[in-house]
Amino acid sequence: MKLALKIDVDTYRGTREGVPRLVEVLQRYHAQATFFFTLGPDHMGRAIKRVFRPGYMKKVSRMSVVEHYGIKTLLYGTLLPAPDIGKRCADIMRGVRDAGFEVGIHCFDHIRWQDHVAGKDVGWTERELQRAVDRYTEIFGEAPHAHAAAGWQMNRHALRLMQRFGFDYSSDTRGTHPFIPVWQAEIVACPQLPTTLPTLDELINRDGITLDNIAEHVLKMTADAPATGHVYTLHAELEGGKWMPVFEQLLQGWQAQGYDLVSMQQYLQGFETLPRHEVVMREIEGRIGSLAVQGEKS
Repeated sequence: MKLALKIDVDTYRGTREGVPRLVEVLQRYHAQATFFFTLGPDHMGRAIKRVFRPGYMKKVSRMSVVEHYGIKTLLYGTLLPAPDIGKRCADIMRGVRDAGFEVGIHCFDHIRWQDHVAGKDVGWTERELQRAVDRYTEIFGEAPHAHAAAGWQMNRHALRLMQRFGFDYSSDTRGTHPFIPVWQAEIVACPQLPTTLPTLDELINRDGITLDNIAEHVLKMTADAPATGHVYTLHAELEGGKWMPVFEQLLQGWQAQGYDLVSMQQYLQGFETLPRHEVVMREIEGRIGSLAVQGEKS
């Protein structure tokens, strides 16, 4: 049984503080994972515009954003200049790779991609992804082979670019098992490895779930392992920060359940052929707005 650990790194603080902590704990548990880095400016302060979106305040009220992200992060790109994550944290990123972990692209500018890509054209989408590819190549000295979309936000052009850039796989969707994506009858020849489990921030303070029982709740969901295993998305700012004790409970629990904790590439190697599924945009409980989701078999 395989459970792939997908680590989204959204911010400067998450890269600088959360990533090293996650590397240490993963090594201690002899677990593998894939780190997907935000490679350009940290404009997280611009997320304030989301306050006008339905459901945003409800989500924020379920967790302390300031506690996890810090005041400075919530001002970057507005009252404070945005630090360039790739330039300031290149040594940390290379250190993750040198420690034996798989690395990939999350995005260039997290807020820009998450908040805008769904409605953008091919030119905007290609420019934004090219910035990330160029910065990754500058940092690591080789072309990237994997992508994981910020906020599970995609469009048709972005999916096509996963194939054009020759990525081994992409993890841009929510779903139940790996598949070849189809967007409105167009087949995209780049495997999708969807996140199969809810994230901690989607669960916390809902339906009686607290920090005291959230690990137990997730472990109940993984107790009966599907043949295709699981992909769990964690965040450097959360599990690499205040929620590290919860993450350790999950690591212990998954290993007790018999899971092999692997990188996304290792997870992909377990599949010879993949079915085709539509990619659709729809809401996921605990998230704001529509996400790219694995749809019906095509």
